[in-house]
Amino acid sequence: MLKNLTPGVVFIAIIAIIATFISTLAPIKALGLSPLVIGIVIGIVYANTLHHKAPQSLQPGITFSAKKILRFAIVLYGFRITFQEIHDIGLEGFLVSLTMLTTTMIVGIFAGTKLFGLDRDTSILTAAGASVCGAAAVLATEPVLKAQEYKTAIAVSMVVLFGTTSMFLYPVMYEGIIHHATGFLHMSEHQFGIYVGGTIHEVAQVVAVPASIPNTPDSMAHSAVIVKMTRVILIAPMLIILGLILSFTNKSTTKEKMKLTIPWFAIYFILVAGFNSMHLLPANIVNIINQIDTFLLTMAMSALGVGTIFSKFKNLGLAPVYTALTMFIWLVVGGFVIVKLITT
Repeated sequence: MLKNLTPGVVFIAIIAIIATFISTLAPIKALGLSPLVIGIVIGIVYANTLHHKAPQSLQPGITFSAKKILRFAIVLYGFRITFQEIHDIGLEGFLVSLTMLTTTMIVGIFAGTKLFGLDRDTSILTAAGASVCGAAAVLATEPVLKAQEYKTAIAVSMVVLFGTTSMFLYPVMYEGIIHHATGFLHMSEHQFGIYVGGTIHEVAQVVAVPASIPNTPDSMAHSAVIVKMTRVILIAPMLIILGLILSFTNKSTTKEKMKLTIPWFAIYFILVAGFNSMHLLPANIVNIINQIDTFLLTMAMSALGVGTIFSKFKNLGLAPVYTALTMFIWLVVGGFVIVKLITT
């Protein structure tokens, strides 16, 4: 078994190494593009140019990377979070995170399936990416849906498009509108930090926004990151609830016995976060684990990219873009209103 997996896993690891190196380049870092995103781009380029020339022996390892390594990496993602951090931001930060996650999922799934004719899986994956933590959330949701690789790639591409747009839009909004406005339109640094953490897609993008605003107080960046990580940890209950809903709705006949789908890796994710909250491991060890986890996630993304053939989704048109744009407008406008109503 291991012998069959080795060629494909090594191949995916090489792509992940290249993606990791590219992510360290200054222009790429300035854009806030993580190695996860770069990995899937490399994988997609390969899939649509050289894939037909690759030996079939690579496929078992590629599939293993996209499925098994993915689940393990999501479990390790729990080392990025502590329950103390969630407590520190207070009830208002938690309520903003919960409200934005829930409403964005509903808006995205409704817009995709009902307004723009997008299939269910792509709608849910795209909504998960916008609601929680970008590409990592898409990856975490994919095993619950058992979605095809190209649908995951579509969702990730929407995260990249609108998450990158947020990085440029939010600093302009703060400097040109929110910071100088009065009354309801004005936001304090603390409120803006919660707004950034509660509405921007990727963790890296959340970090980049306060850093790009001159004379930003540390409190803004701290609020943004903690609220964002609160959204991240909420992915576990979100996936469990999603699995339960799918178990009820996926019955082909009324007589068929319902099979309960529980994403156990999401349970393990919470347990790991709880373990991390006890601070039993030295900080340098946790940092090494997080670096390994980022690499494993990059491998999973690269493997998903390799399975993405453009011809599979050429008939989708602009429906994914319209769906993601609808959620983006909700995050920017609706998120602003929710933050103002919840925070003081």
